[in-house]
Order: sequence, then C-alpha cells, then structure tokens
Amino acid sequence: MAAALRGIGLLRARLGLPAAAAATSAALGRAPHRAPALRGGAAAARPSAGRSYGSQAKEEEELRVRYLDDEHKGADLKERAKMHSSEVSSFVSRARATINELANLPVPTIAAIDGTALGGGLELALACDIRVAASSAKMGLVETKLAIIPGAGGTQRLPRTIGVSLAKELIFSARVVDGEEAKSIGLISHVVEQNEAGDAAYKRALALAKEFLPQGPVAMRVAKLAINQGMEVDLVTGLAIEEACYAQTIPTKDRIEGLLAFKEKRPPRYKGE
Repeated sequence: MAAALRGIGLLRARLGLPAAAAATSAALGRAPHRAPALRGGAAAARPSAGRSYGSQAKEEEELRVRYLDDEHKGADLKERAKMHSSEVSSFVSRARATINELANLPVPTIAAIDGTALGGGLELALACDIRVAASSAKMGLVETKLAIIPGAGGTQRLPRTIGVSLAKELIFSARVVDGEEAKSIGLISHVVEQNEAGDAAYKRALALAKEFLPQGPVAMRVAKLAINQGMEVDLVTGLAIEEACYAQTIPTKDRIEGLLAFKEKRPPRYKGE
C-alpha cells in the first residue's frame, strides 16, 4: 500500500472508433509512447515501471498520454464474422481481462470520449474512474443488435454507474446516446462542446488530471481502493475498509510533508513515500 502512485490514466476514444476503443494509461515521463495493441482486442498500457509519481509536473509536456489511434480500432465485426465460436470466446476473454486490468490500475483513470464509444469502447470507458465526453460524442452498449450481450463488463459496470433499471433499458434497446444525454443520466461526469480540432473532451480530461497531480500519491491510491471496495459491501464493512486504508497513510513521509507544508504556507513536495 505504501508504494508510490505512478500516474494518472487517460482513456481517449477518438473519432471513428467502434466496439473496442482506445485504452490509455498516462505516466509522468519525458517521451510520449503509443500503447501496444493486444491481438484481437483493445489495449491498456501500464505506467512505466520504476517511475515515481510526484507533484512536480509544471508543464504539459511532462504529462504524457499513451493511446491507440484509428489504426488500432479493436473489434472488427467483419473479422468476428469469420471467427469460430471458440475463437470468439477467447477474444472476449482477452478483452475482459484487459478491461479488468484497466479498472484495477492503482491510479486515477479518466476516459475522454471525443467520438464514438460503442460496445467494447464504452466498456473500456466504464472501467475508468471518471468519464468526460464531447456533446457530439456517441456512446452505447449495442451488442443486443448482434444477438449477443456486452461481455467485457458492460452488464455489470453500467448498472453500477447509472442504476439497474436505466442500464437494462439501454442494453435491451441497444440505444446510442450523445454527450448531453449521457451527462443527464450520469454516464459521464462532464460534457463539453466539441472544438474544431475534435479533442475537446481530451483537453477537459487533461485539465482534470492536472487537478489530481498535486495531491498525495499514497492517499490517491488508497482513496481509490477504499471507494472501489467500499461500494461493493454494506456501510459498516465499508467504514472498516476506509479505516484500514486511512491507516496506510499515517506512517508515510508524505503525511508529515503535508502538515509541514501547511504550517509553512507552501505547496507540498510529495514523493509517494
């Protein structure tokens, strides 16, 4: 638990991405990298091993985002049509495992949806902690149109996000919603008007990520853990989880640094220790 938080994840769903959209993981580093594609499905890049997370990033260049572009669209329905049933099961299993990895990252993750996030693309976004979308973006779990169901977490994460009844309605109807409707039903946290460059949601997500950067790394990690685990249990058990997570922050150097910085009226210099 005392390990440093290693970055802030950003998932960017770009224009034209179908079923399995782009998964990304951002890390503080000096050079941008593209995430490696997993064969037959979406990809999630992990923060670079050995890099510590800190609050010293002062320039945009220091916050790097890994993403898949239009060359790595993920699920191809024409390709899927040629698959044997056993291959389809394997494909979906790999996609589910990848999305679960994204959901279990110990860092805050943000999905930025500027274009289309359907099927697996929306399942990826649902695995993130926060979702931001352009008003013109399109989102939906449309699998029932193909006589299948969401198989990479959609039937579980969508109800937990917008409620059971509404999630059933969207899945049963295979309805596609835009950014405004997605905001109104609680599917996303922020909606923004699209700009000429087509990256309004991405820019809003990046600004949001920068709000997170100054905070204590260990605190961010255990706060996410406390929330995620607490939401799956009753209140009494959830409070016990919170207590255990809080205890992880007490012996850290960062906690002392936070108190000292407050006393000296200066920004804290956290090191994730």
